[in-house]
Amino acid sequence: MVINYPNGQPFKESHSALKKTRTQNTIYGNRGMSLEDEINESNKYYLEHGIAVIHKKPIPIQIVDVSYPKRSAAVIREAYFKQASTTDYNGVYHGKYIDFEAKETKNKVSFPLSNFHKHQVEHMRACQKQGGICFTIVRFVLSSELFLLPADIIFEYWDNQESGRKSIPKKVIKDKGIELDYGLEPRIPYLEGVDCLISNHKF
Repeated sequence: MVINYPNGQPFKESHSALKKTRTQNTIYGNRGMSLEDEINESNKYYLEHGIAVIHKKPIPIQIVDVSYPKRSAAVIREAYFKQASTTDYNGVYHGKYIDFEAKETKNKVSFPLSNFHKHQVEHMRACQKQGGICFTIVRFVLSSELFLLPADIIFEYWDNQESGRKSIPKKVIKDKGIELDYGLEPRIPYLEGVDCLISNHKF
């Protein structure tokens, strides 16, 4: 299947954060789950227990070519992203709007800013200006460490990358982010980190 961006340029899988989160496997407990799968499981738990309503955002795609090799099956041959996607997840928790990204890196000492697109950062900035709570869940794949990184830290490094470094040091993420521990139910209890953000920043 061919998928193109709104400007007609072909979509390359190697540049897709969505593809990365779906194919990279966690080494924690040898469960073989992607970060996205683990967050989806956690969101299901939060929803079923009336704690929060948070969902993965659908990606808007326009289908332009479909073939029907069988009457009972359709195969998409070509499609376009109708618009640039924003962030991965959004929803409501304790009456507050939540909007966040899920990112993984195999880098041992830093988190490359190239994991973000400009429109994602601008979207988080706009949401936060309206009182929303924005962050990124970062997983260091090789050590299976998880952090909730507040959007303010991302904005700081993003705005200074032209004259500064192109990544966020892991030490900064450890010092200014919130480390998350894996659990059973939910798998990733990231709302505990959100509680810390609410408490510290008085959202």
